[in-house]
Amino acid sequence: MEHFIFGRLGWDDIAIFDVFRDPTVSNIVGSSAGWLAVIGGVVVAALLLIKGWWRPLLFEWLNTTDHKKIGIMYIVVGLVMFARGVAEGVVMRTQYVTAFEGGYLTADHFSELFSTHGTIMIFFALMPFLIGFMNLLVPLMIGARDVAFPRLNQISLGFTIVGAMLLMVSLVIGKFATGGWTGYPPYTGVAFQPGTGPDYWIWSLGLSGIGSLLTGLNFAVTIYKMRCPGMTYLRMPIFVWTALCTSILLIFALPPLTAVVIMQALDRYLDFHFFTNDLGGNMMNFANLFWMFGHPEVYILILPAFGLYSEFTAIFAGKRIYGYTSLVIATMAIAVLSFTVWLHHFFTMGQSPTINVAFGIATMLIAIPTGVKVYVWIATLWGGRIRMRTPIIYLAGFILFFAVGGYTGILLANPTINFTVHNSQFVVAHFHNVLLPGTLFAVLASIYVWFPKFFGFRLDERWSATTAWLFIIGFTFAFMPLYMVGLMGLPRRSPAFDDPSYIPYMIVTMGGALCVFAALCTLIGTFVVSAKRREELAVPGGDPWDGRTLEWATPSPVPEWNFAFLPEVKCQDAFAVEKAQGSAYKIEREDFEDIELAPKSWIGLTIIVFGTLLGFAMVFWIWWLAVLSALALLAHAIGLGFVRDEGEIIPADVVERTERDWIAAARQGQGTDRTDEVSARNRGFSARITEA
Repeated sequence: MEHFIFGRLGWDDIAIFDVFRDPTVSNIVGSSAGWLAVIGGVVVAALLLIKGWWRPLLFEWLNTTDHKKIGIMYIVVGLVMFARGVAEGVVMRTQYVTAFEGGYLTADHFSELFSTHGTIMIFFALMPFLIGFMNLLVPLMIGARDVAFPRLNQISLGFTIVGAMLLMVSLVIGKFATGGWTGYPPYTGVAFQPGTGPDYWIWSLGLSGIGSLLTGLNFAVTIYKMRCPGMTYLRMPIFVWTALCTSILLIFALPPLTAVVIMQALDRYLDFHFFTNDLGGNMMNFANLFWMFGHPEVYILILPAFGLYSEFTAIFAGKRIYGYTSLVIATMAIAVLSFTVWLHHFFTMGQSPTINVAFGIATMLIAIPTGVKVYVWIATLWGGRIRMRTPIIYLAGFILFFAVGGYTGILLANPTINFTVHNSQFVVAHFHNVLLPGTLFAVLASIYVWFPKFFGFRLDERWSATTAWLFIIGFTFAFMPLYMVGLMGLPRRSPAFDDPSYIPYMIVTMGGALCVFAALCTLIGTFVVSAKRREELAVPGGDPWDGRTLEWATPSPVPEWNFAFLPEVKCQDAFAVEKAQGSAYKIEREDFEDIELAPKSWIGLTIIVFGTLLGFAMVFWIWWLAVLSALALLAHAIGLGFVRDEGEIIPADVVERTERDWIAAARQGQGTDRTDEVSARNRGFSARITEA
């Protein structure tokens, strides 16, 4: 029944009270998750008030247009959502251990779990992680003060947070979709799911998709137009190349997703029947449009990760990246080919064998440039002076998993084999082998590498390495057995099975999932321990790993203006060459000037608040709230046109003092050797680089 004030929101929609209405095990699990979210929110709010942290949060972070702070907020959002995704994975693996007896979760609850798990991990964990690193590193690597459109950057973050907020709200109020992260109709249509679930899916993806599209536009323009003097395309770091290709993918891949989400919304809200076969629609339009986005999305996630691997492999091998040009060509080839393979996600849905073969061949072709990258990383390590630090542990795990995932990907690209293992646990093992180690390990390793650059102190090596090993061991046991049970016939997304031979494998996978959860705990412990030892781990010199690119030629933490003078580069790895020539850490100019930064803005916070209210109102048909929220967003957007942009001016004396303090601190720590880099002697100034 619909009410003017509350729409279709009723008492029964408050999911955290399900445990009192019907105290089954499934409801206890679901309500506990909701209560954890509520209690967590209350604790955070209380800490902000009691400690007085709300003031810097509000006036230094939520209204900032600084690309570095925005990047950090993206990564924090990703970490919060990643924690939820891991917890859901553990619950699902536990369900499989009891699945022979029917499991302890209801079928709908299990379906809701794999839907939120997939949606969260792809859209609200991995994407924020990688966009966060693009924010942190791209402007610094190309020698710019910020991105091309700082306020638009804040708007992008706002829309991403709106999507994440809606997903978190669905834990407490209403239910999320049960149609998987792909949301295929007709199952997600009104006839089969009249409740709130698919609408949560529509608005969380639709609104966050706007943010991702704007991010693509912003970074493409930034890389095209804001490179420092001398930074030609073939002098850009590999990560910048991957960020450029990712931006182009975002620009071209997001519109099909936006279109299909709007069409799905029109089907559900206004009976348009775009995807209703018996009323003139065609469900295959959804499948094609979704995967026109969905497969490039895989490379939106993996390409920046490839860039991160390339950067820190060169750092910890102590030599320049091998085959730079081939890596650039391979990156562009992958970006182009990623638009030609989408149909391999539904070989079994009725196309002709000829079409399946064509897309199968295209899928196999993409393995060539991908293989080039793996060879390049191995060749970079070959003959290098490798330090077995945490990033190299992640790199080793990645190459192992990625090779297995790549080989099984070639198998799945063959339509005849695909028909055999389609929709089985084999597919689950494949994409977890490729996507999670490929992306997640790069992110975790990169947090270790670049954390000191933005926070001024290193992460504890022992805790970091322990976390890396736990993730690798956990992933091995959680996903490798799934290849076996997939070949034995266990379907994916099934809450129960009737073959007891699966049980031993499921026990092993649950052990792996618990190991991953332990890794998550030690990851949190790493931050806590490192923060307590921050004085001992401080790196005021700014270059704790003997870095090669421009971001290392700045103080730690990096000041808001990035560079006192915009750099001029004459080669690749400009900072490494400067150190080798003995010309780094010198003030060659005395004409310090005031620096104007982009003005702060509240548009991001407005989007977070009213965008979330808009999405929530649309999910529960609270039309008055939807109209008011939309009007508030529109009013702020129009109001921006009347605001006179007055950026913050950083006085020249502040810039000069910061620069001189940094160089003095760097020279004070001179003499630290690579072998000392995880000791307290490493204050952020490594030995002069010598090419291997």
